[in-house]
Amino acid sequence: MQAELKTWLLEGDPWVRYNTRRDLLGEDESTLGDDYEAMATHPLVSGLIHELEGWPGKPIASHKSAGTHLHKLTFLADIGLRHDDHRLTRMITAIREHRSTEGPLQMQMNIPTHFGGKGIDEWAWDLCDAPSIHYALHRMGIRDDDLLEGTRYMINLVRDNGWPCAASEELGSFKGPGPRKESCPYATLVMLKNLAVLEEVDTEEAQQGIASLLNNWENSRKRHPFIFYMGTDFRKLKAPLIWYDIVHVVETLSHFPFVWGDGRFQEMVDVIRAKADDQDRYTPESIWIAWKVLDSGQKKEPSRWLTFLVNRMLSKDAGR
Repeated sequence: MQAELKTWLLEGDPWVRYNTRRDLLGEDESTLGDDYEAMATHPLVSGLIHELEGWPGKPIASHKSAGTHLHKLTFLADIGLRHDDHRLTRMITAIREHRSTEGPLQMQMNIPTHFGGKGIDEWAWDLCDAPSIHYALHRMGIRDDDLLEGTRYMINLVRDNGWPCAASEELGSFKGPGPRKESCPYATLVMLKNLAVLEEVDTEEAQQGIASLLNNWENSRKRHPFIFYMGTDFRKLKAPLIWYDIVHVVETLSHFPFVWGDGRFQEMVDVIRAKADDQDRYTPESIWIAWKVLDSGQKKEPSRWLTFLVNRMLSKDAGR
């Protein structure tokens, strides 16, 4: 990493500093206490923790809504908060209170009747939300039997073309906008995040899921399963990692060493690389309004958080 880029990143928000020192500079966790404390007590982060103590918030109507408790939770996990931090105890307890009989953790949602739901608020799960909850708790360091049992249940739902649009029995006949035999790109993406965080990176399930996403990329002009496109909007740089876009997909796949030898994955990497400025910094091309408080919530200046995410992803290729 260029000295100028390192200095620039270390001048950023505490979550940028903490993750840059840990993941890009290779500093030992034991030396990062001050930056972790600055991150955990930052008004944005402490406010999110307090808000998530009221889990699950409003019932989910759209999984793409960036301001839901679900996506706020994954952000806290992505910046590196740890489950043994006493400030997270009430939040984690509330999140784990509702566990389905199958094992996955539940959210409150309201699926309209015209989508096959009941049109009422109810506790349930589907592969658009439960994998992200499990990923976040695993990323925070939780590995107990109950959480792993639910994760394993979802992993076992994989098919030879990735993960389907699956949901708990409470949701009745709910199904996303695609054929039942087709895999859901977003469900496949968030399930791969679980395999990555659990370091199950060379399993048959990982290979099936990755093959599905790379096939979608290879055939992006004609394949749009469940209305997930990989066109112009997909290729815009965006953070934090919430929905189905190129940074989220490439960052997730980058954790699987075998994928770096695939030309289709390299094509996606090259799309991102080409967007660096002359100082190897990256500027958001699309934003989440709900996250405009972050430096990635604007499109005029390079974002330290986005630049960190891209550089961490690229470092996995250099470290192979």
